[in-house]
Amino acid sequence: MNNSLDTVCPECGSIEFTQDEQRAELVCNCCGLVVESNLIDEGPEWRAFDNEQMAKRARTGAPMTNRKHDGGLTTDIDFRNVDSNGRAISSDKRSQWYRLRKWQNRIRVSNGIERNLAIALSELDRKSSNLSLPKSVREEASVIYRSAVKQDLIRGRSIDSVVSSSIYAACRRAKVPRSLEEIAEVSNASKKEIGRTYRFLNRQLNLKVSPSSPADYIPRFASALNLSGAVESKSIEIVNQFQNTGLTSGKAPTAIAAATLYIGATLLGERKTQSEIAKVAGITEVTLRNRYKEISESLAVGVI
Repeated sequence: MNNSLDTVCPECGSIEFTQDEQRAELVCNCCGLVVESNLIDEGPEWRAFDNEQMAKRARTGAPMTNRKHDGGLTTDIDFRNVDSNGRAISSDKRSQWYRLRKWQNRIRVSNGIERNLAIALSELDRKSSNLSLPKSVREEASVIYRSAVKQDLIRGRSIDSVVSSSIYAACRRAKVPRSLEEIAEVSNASKKEIGRTYRFLNRQLNLKVSPSSPADYIPRFASALNLSGAVESKSIEIVNQFQNTGLTSGKAPTAIAAATLYIGATLLGERKTQSEIAKVAGITEVTLRNRYKEISESLAVGVI
């Protein structure tokens, strides 16, 4: 179904259409009028039945990306020693290909800044993969790190701490929260060092990062605990009510999310032990019980 504000059905005034690729026509969903005909197919003229065929037949490369130091615009020489048709090259040309590949890798990095970006962005991609972050967050983290390099903010700081701080900032800006503890687990930098570097970048780059909300953590925790959507909705409702009381200030959002999940799961008959929820949230059972007590007393929502 195609919804277009530029195209209006002259018969009934609808803006909802279906594109019939077999007949190259644009048909109104309400009255069936053929609004346009002889549409141009902007797709490729070839067909591919798997990823390998698609890679061989495509005549364009990958899109530009900030996740590579060169924007993803350079050409890679295949390490499998095959030509453009997929045929293995002769043995007398392999040494030549080896030299070409070696010099190709050398000329991709021409100065210290590019060398720093090549190392850092590769490390950023590895950490993001371990944290299961979407591509949009990785792009955002790469932009933040590039800004730090451009303003010479990495001088005197380790690449690892700046990369980790960039990921943490990108997660918070994209509402895909990861705690400092989680990022420190996949990093060689300590939680304290990552937090200190993050505050420095936030101040110097004016990132305007809003505080993390406990509701942002609930979907991920609920998924890890195999809880239903009803429990997730109930927990978010309890979180919003608790935030209106003003008692969330100074308390870890992960602990509040864990406590509301415990209350929501118990109220809806999907009981989980405190140790299970505390383990997923990365907090102690004592912290979970303290947050649960505060929430239940302020909202008069208790569980047996």
